[in-house]
Amino acid sequence: MILLAEAIMSGSTVANIMAVRDTDVEVQGDALSGRHVLLGVTGGIAAVDTVRIARELRRHGAEITVVMTNAAQRIITPLAVRWATQGRVITDWDGDMEVLNGVDGVLVVPTTRDTLASHLHGLQNGPLLMALSVARSRGSPIMMVPSMHLDLAKDPMTDELVERARQHGIHVHWGEEEEGKRKTPDHEETVARFSHIMNAGKPNRKAVVLTLGATQSAIDDVRFVQNYSSGATGFALADELYRHGHDVTCVAGVTNEPGPAWLPLIIRAPEPNQMLGELLALANDDIDAWIHAAAVLDYVVEAPAEGKIASQQGTLNINLVESEKHIMALKDRCSGAIRIGFKLESGIKQKDLIYRATAQIEKAGMTAVIANRLEDLNDSTKPRGYLVDAYGSHFVLETEIKMCEAVRTFIER
Repeated sequence: MILLAEAIMSGSTVANIMAVRDTDVEVQGDALSGRHVLLGVTGGIAAVDTVRIARELRRHGAEITVVMTNAAQRIITPLAVRWATQGRVITDWDGDMEVLNGVDGVLVVPTTRDTLASHLHGLQNGPLLMALSVARSRGSPIMMVPSMHLDLAKDPMTDELVERARQHGIHVHWGEEEEGKRKTPDHEETVARFSHIMNAGKPNRKAVVLTLGATQSAIDDVRFVQNYSSGATGFALADELYRHGHDVTCVAGVTNEPGPAWLPLIIRAPEPNQMLGELLALANDDIDAWIHAAAVLDYVVEAPAEGKIASQQGTLNINLVESEKHIMALKDRCSGAIRIGFKLESGIKQKDLIYRATAQIEKAGMTAVIANRLEDLNDSTKPRGYLVDAYGSHFVLETEIKMCEAVRTFIER
């Protein structure tokens, strides 16, 4: 009570105080905002990770109801699960199962083989199996994440059950083999994949190609010139679009990280011409949107040497020639598609930055451009960038999250 009084006297609001409770989570996205998720927990030892799964679902906006089997309750207590979810936890029949009527999707993690087989054979010996039947009859998304020893996972009967589940429209996702088991994936991966499944059926989902990372040009077999880009922004955009149900293909140059494990396809193309070749090949498909976030070299080495140039020979002269602009090479091939580019400048005023972004839109036939300045990128007091549209209007993007949301809005409209 003393702390509460001190907080009020100092001008803090109750909302701010409540925001630091140990049950709260930091919101990281809205892919599950407004969605009621039923989290099923069965008796695998991986049930100990339920707290992580539940809190990750909440970080992306989900409202959660949990159904625990009797076996699950022997591994993790309903009290711990209730703490993590801040929602209802069903442990047995209670005569009121109305909560199932408002469920938008079901995630069962971990999923035992017994639960999988019981559901496929129509058994109803528990509230979780009833919830699964209700979801299946209504066409609600269901995702199951098995966890079991390799001997059981490799049993042909397990394969048969998984195949039958997929024929019924159930999404079954296995984790990697580790320590003689098929363990559940990381909680971030599980929730990312579940978010994609939950949103893939929404209207205006698009096939998107996104470039990211730096590019390099060889000097000889061991040396190269390269511009700088970590790829973090591109991966953040790809993650945002994937979680919201879009079909994302990444064409990546050199990156600091491999990228989220859940992204469906990352094509590696570190050289500008190699990246352009991949993009031209993808242009033969029905692509709805292109996002050009890669840092493509404006100049490349004219004639790379074979082998390794010997050292200690004095000054080394390298001829650089202008490389082909990807956004221009794709202009005619991507006619009618949404195209969003990135424009990075340095040492110029904001109005000049906006002007150059507008010029790029007009010249390359872009839908919009994210413009930013190099000196602003590591300054938390400066905007993450500016969204410039084809009409010359620009919008301030304060954070990377706002940037991702803005790009997604353009693609979904």
